[in-house]
Amino acid sequence: MTTKPGVLLVNLGTPTEPTPQAVKKFLSKFLHDYRVVDLPRIIWCPILHGAIIPLRAKRVAKAYASIWMDEGSPLMVYSVRQARMLAQETGLPVALGMSYGEPSIGGAIDELLAKGVDRIIVIPLYPQFSSSTVSSVWDSVSRHLQTMKNRYTPAISFINDYADHPAYIEGLRASVEASFAANGVPDALLVSYHGIPVRFEKEGDNYRERCELTTKLLIEALNMPSVKIMMTFQSRFGREPWLTPFTDETIQGLPAQGIKRLQVISPGFAADCLETLEELDEQNREFFMHAGGTSFHYITALNDTPAHIELLRQLAEGAK
Repeated sequence: MTTKPGVLLVNLGTPTEPTPQAVKKFLSKFLHDYRVVDLPRIIWCPILHGAIIPLRAKRVAKAYASIWMDEGSPLMVYSVRQARMLAQETGLPVALGMSYGEPSIGGAIDELLAKGVDRIIVIPLYPQFSSSTVSSVWDSVSRHLQTMKNRYTPAISFINDYADHPAYIEGLRASVEASFAANGVPDALLVSYHGIPVRFEKEGDNYRERCELTTKLLIEALNMPSVKIMMTFQSRFGREPWLTPFTDETIQGLPAQGIKRLQVISPGFAADCLETLEELDEQNREFFMHAGGTSFHYITALNDTPAHIELLRQLAEGAK
């Protein structure tokens, strides 16, 4: 039977503009997802709308403004480029959807079906599986298919992880080595991933294992025993325990250990965004230099580089 595949690329989403109003709208949708915060809504909603969003919106909007590109939010800019370049590379219909905000996952599915696609290859742009990200994408895809008036359901190929894919590791290796060549070999390379609550891990989320695997394979690919390589977790939220060691605390303590030249990469992000450009390259740079560091370089995400598009091509072709 002949099929017509298409690709659905999915990333997290972003405010439409760096304003408190847009940030409030985005955070409300994001933090209402049970996969992200699973507290009972009778407890969580008053906290979210009464304290968290009002207190954070202005500060987060200012942070977004510091990284905003001429074309818009970096995450959106790079995601759009990735979708366009993947379509050119594969000749397949490619649609972009965001878990929170526009373009929506449902709208992207409808776009593919309107082009006659009968097999949708879903690629969440999260290299390491986590229930808080990848499972949320599955929820959204399933929910939209359930609400479609058309009784036809396309075949779904769902890629839930590519933490150890050779093309992914090669892209990371090339990025690190290019940074070392341009900026000098540092005393240490910090490999920082977005954190999750420890409770998620205890409930079966194998995210830490997937991050550890990526880091192990990257170390092997670099083959540079003279460079100290550490793995940490960033972007914790709330009061419950999150995965450790924490990126910010680690960075602040490195100069006292004799590590004065630091480079940082965050392999869990397929596109640069607030957590990389503002949190890592601005906040954590300041922490490191204030603590006595002399050189800090953030190694950008794979973004729309040829190596990343090749990885996405291989993922799509392998799932056809």
